[in-house]
Amino acid sequence: MKTSISANDKSLVLEDLKKANVAFNQFYPGESVERQPVHTVYGGAQLFKETTVQNLGKLAIRNLEAYAPNFVVLAKALELPNHHLLPETEAEINSLVEAMQAKSKEAQKEHPGWLANTVYNKIKSKLEREAVEDFRIDFEDGFGNRPDAEEDAAAEFTALETAKGMENGTLSPFIGIRIKPFTEELKDRSVRTLDIFVSTLSNASGGKLPENFVVTLPKVTIPEQVTALVKLLEIIEANTELEAGSLKLEIMIETTQSIFAEDGTNALRSLVEAGNGRCLGAHFGTYDYTASCNITANYQAMDHMVCDFAHNMMRTALGQTGVFLSDGATNLMPVGPHRGKDLTEEQKAENQAVVHKAWKLGYDHIRHSLWKGMYQGWDLNPAQIPIRYAAVFSFFLENYDSAAERLNNFMDTAGQATLSGDVFDDAATGQGLLNYFLKALNSGAIDESEIAQTGLTLAEIKTRSFAKILKDRRG
Repeated sequence: MKTSISANDKSLVLEDLKKANVAFNQFYPGESVERQPVHTVYGGAQLFKETTVQNLGKLAIRNLEAYAPNFVVLAKALELPNHHLLPETEAEINSLVEAMQAKSKEAQKEHPGWLANTVYNKIKSKLEREAVEDFRIDFEDGFGNRPDAEEDAAAEFTALETAKGMENGTLSPFIGIRIKPFTEELKDRSVRTLDIFVSTLSNASGGKLPENFVVTLPKVTIPEQVTALVKLLEIIEANTELEAGSLKLEIMIETTQSIFAEDGTNALRSLVEAGNGRCLGAHFGTYDYTASCNITANYQAMDHMVCDFAHNMMRTALGQTGVFLSDGATNLMPVGPHRGKDLTEEQKAENQAVVHKAWKLGYDHIRHSLWKGMYQGWDLNPAQIPIRYAAVFSFFLENYDSAAERLNNFMDTAGQATLSGDVFDDAATGQGLLNYFLKALNSGAIDESEIAQTGLTLAEIKTRSFAKILKDRRG
């Protein structure tokens, strides 16, 4: 058969194409297969101790028990599916639970109280086991502008407490510090805090960092700020026992300039590239961003359209880069106005109404984020933590059976294509379904015993790669 392209001409063209493909794949390696926390809890550095995470967990449990003593109260407060079908009295609720427990697991799912009861029990278990997934020791908004001597002392003290937490196993699975922004007014203070904290931690820990440690740089507006942080991290590593490249960073997207650069291009890619491989995440700052858009205080909210636009820009610019994206926080705190032990029934009722209102708003905000594909957010108060898990667990459990059936059928289709020799080229859909179960498993919405329903083994799920699963099955 006659051809018009010589082998040499083809080789030259495809070699150039190879270079371009390799460069593309280096910047877009795909979604990260590492665990992503469902939230980041921020707390002022002046309050941090090695036991802070445990204390937050206890407060979260106490809040849940105080304002949702059973699953029905929680279901009605958050308006979970079938909440209107659930009983009111304690006796009726206990009878309902007994009736459900007498059924098989599959039959229980047909009961209107199954989802709410399951979510409630999983929240309690999660709070007892691992209430806080990610904690950020905050030297910015949560700490404020204090005398230099006070911030110096806080940086040293929190570093020593972090080292104690490493030794005693009391830290959250993910942890880090948020320094002040690299603006002209605050850059010197920010660098000094960074240096004191990391150097002190390295000296106290023998050159080790907590697992998943990160430095958060807020209010990033230009790539040079990220570049400066990278250079500083390199200097600190060179002058301590820390391993080269061990210090990671995340950036905060809090202004319109973080979305569009001065020349009108999307700024997000240049900000991440300036991290030189150290940038693990981009966190959205709801209230600074809405303020930069001239949104008045009453309308600054996570589900405002300007936030949706910014989220879409973040996902579009940073999709498939492996950089984790995080939404912001709800700023209405679920804290009742009346304090003390001797409250009247009216005051207790008013407290519950205030807390439930804040819970519902936070729940709706988190579900809105999850719907948009933002699987992480901020929590600012321990009373918000139970609702974080309520939103995440209900989000995954509501669609679990249909997603499991879909993945099972999808694996059968892929296997048949493999066995027959046909090309199966819809791996992206398979990876998307696999990611659903990975996130559900990591969040605690499902446990390892529930994986079998997907048609995959736990070992296959933990490979985090649909392509690898197919390859191994083919082998």
